[in-house]
Amino acid sequence: MTTTLYGSSSTASLVVHWLLLELGVEHALVLLDFDTREQKSAQYLALNPAGRVPTLVIDGQVLTEAAAITLQLADLHPHAGLLPAPGTAGRGEAYRWMFWCANTLQPAYRAWFYADEPAGADNAEATREMARQQLERAWQQMADHLDGAGPYVLGEALSVVDFMLVMLMRWSRNMPRPSDSWPVLKAYAERMKARPAFAEVYRREGITDWT
Repeated sequence: MTTTLYGSSSTASLVVHWLLLELGVEHALVLLDFDTREQKSAQYLALNPAGRVPTLVIDGQVLTEAAAITLQLADLHPHAGLLPAPGTAGRGEAYRWMFWCANTLQPAYRAWFYADEPAGADNAEATREMARQQLERAWQQMADHLDGAGPYVLGEALSVVDFMLVMLMRWSRNMPRPSDSWPVLKAYAERMKARPAFAEVYRREGITDWT
């Protein structure tokens, strides 16, 4: 099986890179230079027309969207036990929280980082404020969940959702109230960051913050 990950350091591709290392999947890593807009090159757009990362190619199959890729990797490597069995209540919970990450957290982050996109530059400040409030409500929701049902998102068992969530927690590190300012979320993140694959993905991507 040949596997190639297209990404860029410290972006949404980090969760896929981290999971590949966690699973011990041999892969080639192609880091695109966003400063030169390599992700918008004709060559890359032929692979991923959205011009975003990550893109994972497994034996010629092109996969995009971080949440979808990580779910597929968990299914391809059932021995790792990163997803409950199909059709179980636990599997439903995994889908619930993975799509919460993709549909609640990621759009709010996009509004925060690219506040002029949704409603124009004149409304950027209001957009950022709404995004901040949405993210902080989400962190409170997750803190309450972990406090009552932790230590991981699905309870006692580590799952692919935890990798996705911690990657997204990191994105808040420079916001007015970072995700790890909630004590239960800080403890949760520290538990995940202690995994050897986390240190290795940091080393390979040259990341030094939020350690």
